Amino acid sequence: MATRRVSALASRRIVPAKSCPPTAAVFKNSKRGLATAKVPSSLAASLDTFVDRHIGPEDNELVYMVKQLGYDSVDAFVDATVPQHIRVASSSVSNETIPSLSESQLFSRARELAEANKPFKSYIGMGYHNAVVPPVILRNIMESPAWYTPYTPYQPEISQGRLESLVNFQAMIMSLTSMDIANASLLDEATAAAEGMVLAFVHSGSKKRTFFVDDGVSPQTLAVLRTRAKGFGISLVIGDASTALQADSLRADLCGVLVQYPDVNGNVQDFGALAQSVHDAKALIVCATDLLALTMLKPPGEWGADVVVGNSARFGVPAGYGGPHAAFFACRDALKRKMPGRLIGLSRDTEGNPAYRLALQTREQHIRREKATSNICTSQALLANMAAMYAIYHGPTGLERIARKVHALTQLFKSLLEKSGYTVTNKDFFDTLTIDVSGPAKTAEVVHQTSVAARINLRKIDDTHVGVTFDESVGLEDIITLANIFANAANAPLISPLSLSTENVDSLAIPVDLRRTSKFLLHPVFNSHHSETEMLRYIYHLQNKDLGLVHAMIPLGSCTMKLNSTSSMIPLTFPEFGNVHPFAPMDQVAGYLQVIKELEEDLCKITGFHACSLQPNSGAAGEYTGLSVIRAYHESRGEGHRNICLIPVSAHGTNPASAVMAGLKVVPVKSLADGSLDLEDLKEKATKYKDSLAAFMITYPSTFGVFEDGVQEACKIIHNNGGQVYLDGANLNAQIGVTNPATCGGDVCHMNLHKTFAIPHGGGGPGVGPICVAEHLAPFLPTHPVVPVGEAQAINAVSAAPFGSASILLISWAYIKMLGGEGLSDSTKAALLNANYMAHRLKDHYSLRYKNKNGRVAHELLIDLHEFDKAAGLKVNDFAKRLQDYGFHPPTCSWPISTCMLIEPTESESLEEIDRFCDAMIQIRKEAEDVITGKQPKDNNLLKNAPHTISVLTAERWDRPYSREVAAYPTPWLRQHKFWPTVSRIDDAYGDLHLIVRPL
Repeated sequence: MATRRVSALASRRIVPAKSCPPTAAVFKNSKRGLATAKVPSSLAASLDTFVDRHIGPEDNELVYMVKQLGYDSVDAFVDATVPQHIRVASSSVSNETIPSLSESQLFSRARELAEANKPFKSYIGMGYHNAVVPPVILRNIMESPAWYTPYTPYQPEISQGRLESLVNFQAMIMSLTSMDIANASLLDEATAAAEGMVLAFVHSGSKKRTFFVDDGVSPQTLAVLRTRAKGFGISLVIGDASTALQADSLRADLCGVLVQYPDVNGNVQDFGALAQSVHDAKALIVCATDLLALTMLKPPGEWGADVVVGNSARFGVPAGYGGPHAAFFACRDALKRKMPGRLIGLSRDTEGNPAYRLALQTREQHIRREKATSNICTSQALLANMAAMYAIYHGPTGLERIARKVHALTQLFKSLLEKSGYTVTNKDFFDTLTIDVSGPAKTAEVVHQTSVAARINLRKIDDTHVGVTFDESVGLEDIITLANIFANAANAPLISPLSLSTENVDSLAIPVDLRRTSKFLLHPVFNSHHSETEMLRYIYHLQNKDLGLVHAMIPLGSCTMKLNSTSSMIPLTFPEFGNVHPFAPMDQVAGYLQVIKELEEDLCKITGFHACSLQPNSGAAGEYTGLSVIRAYHESRGEGHRNICLIPVSAHGTNPASAVMAGLKVVPVKSLADGSLDLEDLKEKATKYKDSLAAFMITYPSTFGVFEDGVQEACKIIHNNGGQVYLDGANLNAQIGVTNPATCGGDVCHMNLHKTFAIPHGGGGPGVGPICVAEHLAPFLPTHPVVPVGEAQAINAVSAAPFGSASILLISWAYIKMLGGEGLSDSTKAALLNANYMAHRLKDHYSLRYKNKNGRVAHELLIDLHEFDKAAGLKVNDFAKRLQDYGFHPPTCSWPISTCMLIEPTESESLEEIDRFCDAMIQIRKEAEDVITGKQPKDNNLLKNAPHTISVLTAERWDRPYSREVAAYPTPWLRQHKFWPTVSRIDDAYGDLHLIVRPL
């Protein structure tokens, strides 16, 4: 095949490159060749091979970089970078184990699998709907790399567009729920409810341990609550909340109550008196709700709810076999500092202009670590932005019209059912009916058989009851078809379109005192962009404020911001994948199940493990799931008392937070001066806690950017003392084909599909965090209450859908299939090479904090800026903001060490782009030197004043000790290619002191 292989360089002696200067003097057109320009190996060879599109450096550039590092082959370089004793055979991840497909072959295979799904229309409901995605949003947000390639907006000056959109999302949630404050989304409704439960527990001072769940709550939510409650020692009580809260013993220990409004069976119930009763018991009431229903129902904030959660996917996000979807979480103002997840707030920049940024970050896991009660480190930003745009596009009037039509069709269907002799058990409803079929049809199975024959899915409740839920995709023809299914099952006369009567559908099936009277979505943004022209311009107005991979490298360490290829994104929007309900019968989703099977198998080959679960829908969720599996394993052996988790001090903040959520006690392990794990300290603590040791969490390569020699020894120490090893797979991109977590000694690892396997970061989500486990842990992988996917010893569900965010699994499946084993291995080698070349270029200008005994880093490098603070008062943030003037997103700042930058170029960046970044960093080093030597003042210089906006540079007054030209165009390439921050440096403290979470 006509493919470029990094490994092909392994045995080749290095020939000097003819045209690879060590620096790029100007921004120039790329001279990279296309795959079709290369000589194919045969007439049958594909010309659209993906590896050539994915790996950034060309062959001669790879040769040049290897030579610059002092090696004569890629193999020699890798040998010096990755310890020999953890290397795996090249055959373990190869085109024999994972065959590669060309782009066109991938499209054909994806289409084949899509057609294997049966496109039944689902009325199952249970929190999932057939959303209608406005084309202007589908094409210009969901399918737009300007929206899906940016990272979480930690650098707000170059993220104002999606920050504004997320503020719109928050405003939408606050308005519809009538709550004081809302976050910028969570992973799904079930995990949002679990976060609400934990908030209620923490609000009680972690003293009251009973949480009551109304029996109208969805089963998937209840399952996730069971999983989460176990780790915190919370006792769940399930029953009728309206009658069961009278016992004094229960009320004395009650921390909170969860209700659903409308409930899973469609009932609309007044919870006002219940809320008062719960408050009298000094507890909180959490309400799961439906946004479209709230355009007609009295909002929870008006009847006393403390926390309101739900799923926003009904607002223009495909069902996608379960996700990803943006959950929401709103609460009273008094609870805001306990609220989980991202929060966008308004602040001001140095010029006094309003600007958005992430607010109240001291609540989050990267600050609180083991003191945190939530490990949330991402959201569902892309999906939240789609939902917000849906509300903006339709406006309050449009949303109410949709809701009233859905409600009217539900009423019409109820009347048709009654004509056929059926009884609807819930007299008050919005869009969902529970139907007693025992009279006309005798059993529910008769109805289901009739519906399946018509390619329609209904909700299976029990032997005599069937559920039906309507949404905006339903029309009159659908109502007639569905009514005739029930008529057929009852041997009743069929309904004719001519016989339809809509006389009574204008009267509402909602109690008068539960009808919404308050206005909603009053802000101008929801009342200004209702034509497609205006909507399109608003979308582009926002996206032009944000820097994404469409503009430049995003070298964020530990984030792996690689190419999100268009070819791997295309199957995502096939309707055969997008329009599938997560609880559809298994025989209707053969295509999805095959994708899932192949992805699980490939991930096991890559990690060296035995089994995989794709259910966790974020990396942090994967950590939590893996630790919960470990706990279940210990319990199965009669060792449930094991509750100590050893975690290096260098670990990501999610690690200790996840351990606490799983019911473990965190004991930190020291690091040595060279950044490696202190094996003596580990051995001492493992021995000390040998009778209670549950787990050890380790990231490999380490968060310091080095392959440590002692990883296998560390794992052996843990195993010898009765513990299990959790290997954090955040840095798996450095391992594929050269080592793997199983060989390193792990028992379980999670993977970030949104890092290593190319799912876009979406400006702050979605993500997927599947786990792979050794054979002895496989029986404990999570199951699901509606679609059983686990074994008898499985832990309860960790997300609302059986396969988590199933639709975006297609992206990683496509990525792996197109690269094949050899391409995956080559990608890792290129990522290692790019990082080491970058370290080589920067080493004479910055202090490289950690490297191995051969002077090599892994796939990322840590540079220490402490000397500049000491000499000139220049902080990490000053270097970061100045990089924005050069058109780059800054690397990860002040983590894992407060004075450092963690830089990860990935394999997708070309030598030209890497050199551009290095040139920028070197030039900034010179600018810092001017401050050190006194040529520029310490408090008024290029770094302290960065970033420089157009408004600042074009102001009439200029009183800075450097020219406007140097501020704007410090290198020649910027005159041809310049991304402009839209605000100056933002005042974080001001934003937290004057918290505003609504749009201007």
